[in-house]
Amino acid sequence: MEKETTFEDFLKVDIRAGRIIEATEFPEARKPAYKLKVDFGEEIGIRKSSAQITALYEPQDLVGRHVMAVVNFPPRQIGPFMSEVLVLGFSDADGKISLAAPDHDVPIGRRLE
Repeated sequence: MEKETTFEDFLKVDIRAGRIIEATEFPEARKPAYKLKVDFGEEIGIRKSSAQITALYEPQDLVGRHVMAVVNFPPRQIGPFMSEVLVLGFSDADGKISLAAPDHDVPIGRRLE
């Protein structure tokens, strides 16, 4: 039988608010993706991520956008690119990813509570 997930398990995942400061094409990725630079403020700084969000977003529209990301997973090599955080999103009925983000302005770097 599978162990139930506890609140303490949830607290181990460090989800923070960030702001995209750069978004570029990632042609080397196996699936269409962008390379993102996300600012998480003084404590965490700027981190890189690969995100398969090309169906709903253009790179120029992503700059300045708030996102939520897991910042304490180990970095992951994606082709020639090292992804340092996992930007979060939800897939729609067609599998297109929509970014998860706070719906009000919160300080970048703020942890999900």
